[in-house]
Amino acid sequence: MEKHKDKTNIDEVMGFIKKLPFKEVGNDVKLDTHRARRTGFSEVIYCPGKSDEQLVNIARALQNSRENILFSRVSAYQHSVVASVLPDAVLHSKARLTGVRRQESPHYKGLSVITAGSSDVSVAEEAAVAAEYMGCDVMRLYDVGVAGLHRLLAHVEDLQSSKAIVAVAGMEGALPTVVGGLVGCPVVAVPTSTGYGVNLGGIAPLLTMLNSCAMGVTVVNIDNGIGAGYAAALIVRQFYQAQQLARQEDAFLKASQSSEPPSSSSPDSSSSEAPEI
Repeated sequence: MEKHKDKTNIDEVMGFIKKLPFKEVGNDVKLDTHRARRTGFSEVIYCPGKSDEQLVNIARALQNSRENILFSRVSAYQHSVVASVLPDAVLHSKARLTGVRRQESPHYKGLSVITAGSSDVSVAEEAAVAAEYMGCDVMRLYDVGVAGLHRLLAHVEDLQSSKAIVAVAGMEGALPTVVGGLVGCPVVAVPTSTGYGVNLGGIAPLLTMLNSCAMGVTVVNIDNGIGAGYAAALIVRQFYQAQQLARQEDAFLKASQSSEPPSSSSPDSSSSEAPEI
């Protein structure tokens, strides 16, 4: 009887473990509940095309989450649907994000978000707000495009102290290359659909950024602010996590050295000298 009971418990536990990585929400949503453990941040919920029922079910599934939560490209109406289930949800209208903060920010410093023009701000805000929910303090520097280069050069020291930079630009998309030539940190370039005619909805700046001659510039998709903010936040977070690990290793080594017994050949050794023959 005891043997059968043990087998049943093991089967139940294994079945539970298999279901852990995701949660079925309704008939058409599988919520990745282990995303934060694997990648450092919970699954971002992309809202366009989702029904009210889907959003409500997802919000209910997240009610007891201890992780920060983001709903992206949300409309004011969709925010109201989410907030009806998650009353602590906050609408960031410029960024088109709804966020739920369940953790205090560790305030990782060194992430900068810059734009070429003021028309690029909504994409930049998506990047900045996403990075803030991932624990970073963000320096915003907007409307510093290459058409007025002196505006950018006035902030070179701030940029050079950054650990990662998100550079957002439409039109011809030259800003990330210029920034990449001035700083020694990774630059995440975001082409936007801002521009006239042959901007081609962001394809022109995308091609410019992909052809950048500045090393250290990587490129995300057109208008993909959240992808850029996420990537830059991971870079900054890893910098601080590496520092913390180095301090822990240093403290461990010092503690190990202080606990070692003195060598028998040490001048402070209490052993008596050998008698002369």
